[in-house]
Amino acid sequence: MDAHATPPAELYINRELSFLEFNKRVLAQAQDPRIPLLERLRFLCITCTNLDEFFEIRVAGLKQRIEIGAPAQGPEKLDAQQVFNALRYQTLGVVDEQYRLLNEVFFPELAAAGVRFLQSGEWNDEQRAWLEDYFDEQVVPVLTPLTFDPSRPFPRILNKSLNFIVRLHGKDAFGRRRHRGMVQAPRSLPRVIRLPSELSSPGTHSYVFLSSIIRVHVKKLFPGLDVEGCYQFRVTRNSDLYVDDEEVSDLVRALEGQLEASRYGAAVRLEVSHECPADLQEFLLEHFGLDERDMYLVHGPVNLNRLVTVCDLDDRPELLYPPFAPGIPDELVDSGDIFTTLSRKNILLHHPYQSFTPVIDFIATAAADPDVLAIKQTLYRTGADSPIVDSLVSAARAGKEVTVVIELMARFDEAANISLANRLQEAGAHVVYGLVGYKTHAKMTLMVRREAGKLKRYVHLGTGNYHHATARVYTDYGYLSSSQRLGEDVHKVFMQLTSLTKASALSRLLTSPFNLFDALLQKIEREANNARDGKDARIIAKVNAINEPRIIDALYAASAAGVQIDLIVRGICSLRPGVPGLSENIRVRSIVGRFLEHSRIYYFCNDGSEEYYCSSADWMDRNMFRRIEACFEIRQKHLKKQLREHLDLFLADNTQAWLLHGDGSYERLVPGDDEPVSAQETFLQKLAMPSQASG
Repeated sequence: MDAHATPPAELYINRELSFLEFNKRVLAQAQDPRIPLLERLRFLCITCTNLDEFFEIRVAGLKQRIEIGAPAQGPEKLDAQQVFNALRYQTLGVVDEQYRLLNEVFFPELAAAGVRFLQSGEWNDEQRAWLEDYFDEQVVPVLTPLTFDPSRPFPRILNKSLNFIVRLHGKDAFGRRRHRGMVQAPRSLPRVIRLPSELSSPGTHSYVFLSSIIRVHVKKLFPGLDVEGCYQFRVTRNSDLYVDDEEVSDLVRALEGQLEASRYGAAVRLEVSHECPADLQEFLLEHFGLDERDMYLVHGPVNLNRLVTVCDLDDRPELLYPPFAPGIPDELVDSGDIFTTLSRKNILLHHPYQSFTPVIDFIATAAADPDVLAIKQTLYRTGADSPIVDSLVSAARAGKEVTVVIELMARFDEAANISLANRLQEAGAHVVYGLVGYKTHAKMTLMVRREAGKLKRYVHLGTGNYHHATARVYTDYGYLSSSQRLGEDVHKVFMQLTSLTKASALSRLLTSPFNLFDALLQKIEREANNARDGKDARIIAKVNAINEPRIIDALYAASAAGVQIDLIVRGICSLRPGVPGLSENIRVRSIVGRFLEHSRIYYFCNDGSEEYYCSSADWMDRNMFRRIEACFEIRQKHLKKQLREHLDLFLADNTQAWLLHGDGSYERLVPGDDEPVSAQETFLQKLAMPSQASG
């Protein structure tokens, strides 16, 4: 294909529709009876949060483009209205299936397992009395019931908050008729309330939704008026943050203002109880500036994610995945000094099967070591109470040179990262914010240590965040090394991030937005040329998403040249595999299982001189051009062998793998007569250790 030609739209799958296909694969986990019941419930909750973020960001952007009549976006050239209509149809099916599972599968099966969600009609006298006391003592003091008139307009509704529209009849204390009221549930109130054990049958847990308690007792909030109906609703708002690259002078101040505004951004979705009368539905739609296509009627809680609070019952292990303890590589068991160990051998960690603790200890040891002079680190997401941040604070207070590049624009973690930045600055660390317009997504740590009168560098590079909690549920790779050439490269990247000077030549790293994209295209083209010349050629890539059209075009060209290409893509994939004359040599699979596949590996055969890379970057346009990313080559033979075994195992998976077809649909693989293979279960067996306590 001519590199300058406009490719036909049918070469690509729309990224928004591809995301919904991913969410369907997650929903299939909730449907799978082989998975423990509470874990299946957790997957159901994940599909809810996935949809929330999808509407807050992606659908919000679509609606904005529809409003201004923006031209078609993306390589497939579908206009925004076409995409929105297709998403609406697909989402209705997902929502219907979510609530069918909840009502027809989860509630009955959980009840049979001794975990009951009680509807108001099931409360006995003792439970009813306890819940009324709970309402009076815990709920009423923080509620603010409202009625409407010209001086008391409809209140501002917080993004994704629980609310109730109430139909009223009668006159208020001033003799004026009231027809509608509203109750807002503060976020301080738990959405699921566990009844005391004495109010449950022996050996069972009983729960009641806050929405049920408020609905039953709502009459107490409107004395003197007849309450004819009470219906829960939730509005989702545009939560995308916009900071003007040209105008912003103080990123923190600008971001703080945007965060507050985003809580009340433009409405993009309305979820309402299916029992809500049509006139009240219309009233809500009109107030929020939405139409019927933006409304989703639900047969249960308007926020399924509230059920996640019951997914970790510590006394019901049979309803959960078997616990495990992450393994420790032999090199690090009783190794003593981590610096001495790394001077002898580089280490590749595979989380969560192998522990994240060595990374935490690496930073903690450096913070306490008097010979360590400087620590430099990027932070994208860390989570609350981060031991890594504690170590950085300790190091700064001890007088070490601590430099931290914090990405303030890490989506949905912006407020936490502002707080983190303030804490580090107060301790004396040098804090540098990510570049406006370029998210710092690379995962890098650099230690500078004095040894025998000379300075030596140690590095950690990863595919995932420095987040000790997600390291237990996300699959990622972490690379610990004392390679001085790699250390020099990492040092140069930090120098560029802090000084914004011109990119220096690197020998061991590929970075975005500078040379990673071009390098990938060159490597793909090299495989194509090798195939044409009859040489060994193969490409395997494991990423979270692919949508960069020039990379896709290069893969199509390599396929036409005869290169065998296997792509392991967890989520969005805009490439169409297996299309005759286009991509018949490309296969795409998605692994969805107990852990969120998050690692990125690139493999190029290179006529037998095999190259293996790990990276923080997916093959998306944002990772190539709008983010700071790091891609590092794994050169040691034993580590390359390890990565190849991992890739082969992903490609052999026939229990948690889904194959993508050229029409954009996915088919789940089943073992049939073959031996079942699960990559994640195999890694658990080989790398982790059985445990009675969760890892």
